[in-house]
Amino acid sequence: MLNREEIRQAALAAKDTKGLSWPQLGEAIGKSPVYAAMLVYGYGQASEAEAQALTRMLALPAEAQKVLMKAPHRMPAQPWPPTDPFVYRFYEAIMLYGPVFKDVAHEIFGDGIMSAIDMSVDIRKTEEPAGVPRMTITLNGKWLTYKKF
Repeated sequence: MLNREEIRQAALAAKDTKGLSWPQLGEAIGKSPVYAAMLVYGYGQASEAEAQALTRMLALPAEAQKVLMKAPHRMPAQPWPPTDPFVYRFYEAIMLYGPVFKDVAHEIFGDGIMSAIDMSVDIRKTEEPAGVPRMTITLNGKWLTYKKF
């Protein structure tokens, strides 16, 4: 049986070969591009319909469907510290501004944390000013208040 890494490699190769985009794959499964990528990378558990659509769109072996539907073992795919500049910048933003984000969030919501389990992610291209590309990332997570005991 194929493992998640083999499916990830096959799916990414097929995506490139077929000239598919993450928005196209997201549309095929009725979800966001980030969610589609999360499933392909093996960080999420696909529903039967999502697994069928991905398997069909990416011409993956039929056995890939079962693997895509299994609960994943979530672990980072990159080394620590990250060596890819794009990934490193995310860590850098959190390391530098994390205490600021935390202070503002606690002032607004009270003592708690944002769920990374009950969360959606959106990535959009904007231009500000016109002609200057910018990336907008939205992390939309449920606020979990710490229990008083």
